[in-house]
Amino acid sequence: MRSRNGFLAFVAAIGLAAGSLSWSMAAVPAPQPGALGKYDITGTYVSGLSSGGFMANQLHVAHSGLFQGAGIFSAGAYDCAQNNLSTALSACMDTVLPRKTPAELEQLTRTRAAAGSVDPPQNLSGDPVWLFHGSADQTVRRPVNDDLATYYRDFGARVVYDNTSAAGHAWVSPIGPNSCGATSSPYVNRCGTTDPVGAMLGHLFGRVNPAASALSGKLVQFDQNSYVPGGNAAAVSMGREGFAYVPRACETAPCKLMVTLHGCYQYYGLVGNALMDKGYLNEYADTNNMVVLYPQATTTTGNPRGCWDWWGYQSDRYPLKTGPQMAAVVAMVKALSGGQPTTPPTSTTTTTTTTTTPVPQCVTASNYAHTTAGRAHAELGQTYANGSNQALGLWNTFTTSSIRETSANYWVKC
Repeated sequence: MRSRNGFLAFVAAIGLAAGSLSWSMAAVPAPQPGALGKYDITGTYVSGLSSGGFMANQLHVAHSGLFQGAGIFSAGAYDCAQNNLSTALSACMDTVLPRKTPAELEQLTRTRAAAGSVDPPQNLSGDPVWLFHGSADQTVRRPVNDDLATYYRDFGARVVYDNTSAAGHAWVSPIGPNSCGATSSPYVNRCGTTDPVGAMLGHLFGRVNPAASALSGKLVQFDQNSYVPGGNAAAVSMGREGFAYVPRACETAPCKLMVTLHGCYQYYGLVGNALMDKGYLNEYADTNNMVVLYPQATTTTGNPRGCWDWWGYQSDRYPLKTGPQMAAVVAMVKALSGGQPTTPPTSTTTTTTTTTTPVPQCVTASNYAHTTAGRAHAELGQTYANGSNQALGLWNTFTTSSIRETSANYWVKC
């Protein structure tokens, strides 16, 4: 368990929300092409909105030994979507279909941790987690966000959950260009005199200094291809360019790292620097020694809205440590912390040929045979693949299904 001072964090968060009546407005600097440098990183955190919120949770859970806390605007519990688009849309955004309970997703997390697919969930105990959902947000419904709060609390995280705002579906900042209740591009809203960003950082860090009125740092634009497995960002629905805001102080002094993940329709290729400019993170970064990493997703045929992968459009390993987008973001984090990207070699090299795991073969059998062989399990007459919990149909000797093992005891439908 990590030791945190929850009381001081709570006081800091409330004080920032209630006490600040005017806001500094400092335009984000023009991007400077470059590479991610090495900094003295003392703690790593993750935040995000919507699909970026789901991805932030995935990163925090799968890499709980690396990330020390999370701030999430409008998202649900870990792997709510279960590698299924219909479930994602109708159970994990809207609630017209049933979804896995927090308890079921907690057990799924433990099972994956036992297989080494994610870090031990015991790491989450004591971690600060800040959650936000606005009453005008009809994109990801309130019960879904409630599940995320329950999931984290059940693992012992120190959760602050702000669900009293009248905000729409958006990142909420004191300098946001949209009105509080809006759900429209660029999905950065302003809600009166409140400062959710300061409240989030206050909870995550214990305390924060007031935001800067002018920025002293630089915005680095780097090539994301260098951090994606295989070296092709477009192949995993990520943009070529990513960004990192680096305060001047972080060039020589220890700093924290915040990874911030945009929502759907909020990627750089569509809205430009809107989140980086109006999200109010850089202003706090300058006065609190914090590097901010802004990775970028983009559109593909299966991802026309430029979302992060939280339902399996790009890979059925999307919520695991081996998920391509997850691996890319972690490679960026490690580059900032240690100076070297951790990208696997491209498929044209000899090393890749000798180390890449072959694509698993499909196993076709009756659902009864799958369960007796340990590939699946039965619940109330239905069959579910071990690990992914994907539904396979009736549990009997007549119903057949095809599944494959993508990691130890983690089976998915072919």
